[in-house]
Amino acid sequence: MEHINFDSLELSSEILKAIKGLGFNKATEVQSQVIPLALQYKDMIVKSQTGSGKTAAFGIPVCEAVNIESKEPQVLILTPTRELCMQVKNDISNIGRFKRIRCSAIFGKQPYEGQARELKQRVHIVVGTPGRTLDHIQRGSLVTSNIKYLIIDEADKMLNMGFIDQVEGIIKALKKERATWLFSATMPAEIVQLCEKHMNNPINIEVESKNTIVKKVKQCWYQIEEENKKDLLKKVLSIEKPDSCIIFCNTKDKVNSLLKYMKDKGYSCNSLHGGMLQKDRLNIMDSFKLGEFEILIATDVAARGIDIENLTHIINYDLPEEKESYVHRIGRTGRAENTGKAITFACPNEINFLKEIEEYIQYKIDKKELPTRAEIDEADKNPDKKVNKNLKVKKGASLEKDITKIYIGAGKKKKVRAGDIVGAITSIEGVNAENIGIIDIQENFSYIDILDGKGSIVLEGLKTTTIKGKIVRVERAAK
Repeated sequence: MEHINFDSLELSSEILKAIKGLGFNKATEVQSQVIPLALQYKDMIVKSQTGSGKTAAFGIPVCEAVNIESKEPQVLILTPTRELCMQVKNDISNIGRFKRIRCSAIFGKQPYEGQARELKQRVHIVVGTPGRTLDHIQRGSLVTSNIKYLIIDEADKMLNMGFIDQVEGIIKALKKERATWLFSATMPAEIVQLCEKHMNNPINIEVESKNTIVKKVKQCWYQIEEENKKDLLKKVLSIEKPDSCIIFCNTKDKVNSLLKYMKDKGYSCNSLHGGMLQKDRLNIMDSFKLGEFEILIATDVAARGIDIENLTHIINYDLPEEKESYVHRIGRTGRAENTGKAITFACPNEINFLKEIEEYIQYKIDKKELPTRAEIDEADKNPDKKVNKNLKVKKGASLEKDITKIYIGAGKKKKVRAGDIVGAITSIEGVNAENIGIIDIQENFSYIDILDGKGSIVLEGLKTTTIKGKIVRVERAAK
């Protein structure tokens, strides 16, 4: 079908401004099919692969529909993993930035109390994993009476991870008068039954098959002994010169070992694995998305639900242990309208399993001979295009750079209200209310998003501007 232009959707100026700031031009196929129906409050079952642009497909219409004056959550989005939960939360926050939409992420392995405090404030959209979301509902910290939209993302993954009973428990806690949108790459019988039981005459939309995604990524493999992988990796990077690349290993020890080797060789890289603290993982993903380093060395914790704009290459340093993981890994590149390249290293004893992967994806992966000295010398004739010399800022970076989060050392205990903060900031010359984004007032401090590149002006102005009659501590918020 023809891809629609966002300007034709009669979206608010705030949403259109955010979309343009994120670098979106025309809608992808899934967005073109989903958004018009979503704006009509229709139930939908969407069969679509990761990487097709589905987060914006549901994110744009719910941000458009949200009433920012309402205190209780209006949208609940369920995701199978913590990583995807944070990814969706960040995407929703960016789309709703100029409308001042507050989005909260709730998932396990983080303190329950902090999440409960956040949910007590004005939150428009909640993104959560099933277990923690159901926990908040049962404890009463997540109020569901005003939820008008339920979005179930990657439903097949939830089924595989054993979350369907929890999803059903959440659905039973919601009012029936709602729009329900389910997104899934595949439609197992259990997912179909879930839809039949809890959806109202849903519209079926099918966008892409697994094969379509696989064929968008140019794939090849090298046969190599384990002890020679590092040498091959250097040669491949020298020839390929990726703008942005994920190298997958199967264990965190392998990740750490390869990271040390790569850093010693001067590559711009960092690592990601399940043994890291959640906040460190999130910070690394944010840095990678913004192009602050070019090569991410990761375990499969990064293989599903992580959306990196303009990721040009995937390298399977280790062949994955499951056939499905191969698809999830290479699906990190070739996303939306882009193409990508996936390179796999296979040891002699892994060739049979590689053939099983080919059969599973119904695609013949091209075997390549090991790089020759002549190929490397030819690649080295272009020194300006070497790896680490062609840093490419990701989509959305310009939007982030225009937004400054500032910290104010005063909060509810000093009876500070949003109006007090707005009054102080708008008294600064050159700043008006339109330049103020989300205001988050905690017990002892507050965070404020300053939009349109006015952060420095506000930081300087608040040094001599009173809030509630007093000069307060003001600084740029830590990342």
